[in-house]
Amino acid sequence: MILAVVSGKGGVGKSTLSFELGAALDAVVVDADLGMANLPYAPGPDLHDVLAGRAEPTEAVRESAAVSILPCGRTLAGARAADVRHLDDALHAVEVAYGNVVVDCPAGMRANAGVPLAIADACVIVASPKQYALADAVRTRELARELGCGLAAVAVNRTVDDPPVDAFADVLGAPTTAIPADARLGEAVERFEPVVTSSPNSLPGTRIRQLASAVRVCGR
Repeated sequence: MILAVVSGKGGVGKSTLSFELGAALDAVVVDADLGMANLPYAPGPDLHDVLAGRAEPTEAVRESAAVSILPCGRTLAGARAADVRHLDDALHAVEVAYGNVVVDCPAGMRANAGVPLAIADACVIVASPKQYALADAVRTRELARELGCGLAAVAVNRTVDDPPVDAFADVLGAPTTAIPADARLGEAVERFEPVVTSSPNSLPGTRIRQLASAVRVCGR
């Protein structure tokens, strides 16, 4: 299964939840934000190289017991050389080799944000708990529908008090999970320690597993 993790705006914690879902689903996480990559990087071939024809997709995967990642390069030259038309073949090659794939998509409604959605089997929409974020989530869902990508679940991220979970679920028509604001989540990517495995019984760990369960149900 190829799962796209998307958001109508940046800064809502999409990359962190992609990282956590990668651990929860035993998936390879692909950083598909060609111009503003956020996930950990290490020397070696990356997605820029893959899309430029300089490396095979499986060659660029950094395997890890915590989370396996296919990182994206950080250079403008790399982004310019990358041909997004090859992303379909790259993601399916990783799926064949590893099984589940989680794609950390570019934020917003830019044209390149739609490319992973056109390839993915389903998506998770990540939104802030603010009421106005619902409109952005609706626009993202409509884009996914137009591209034939089903909505597996919604994550209302960094919640504190009483998030509008029911409103998101009713309007978007998908299982919705509130992911609490927690310092451990903020540090998880930097430390390369997913909360879902390092603190599985914590509230954020439990909620991420709930989110992953909704994805699994969608994929059956």
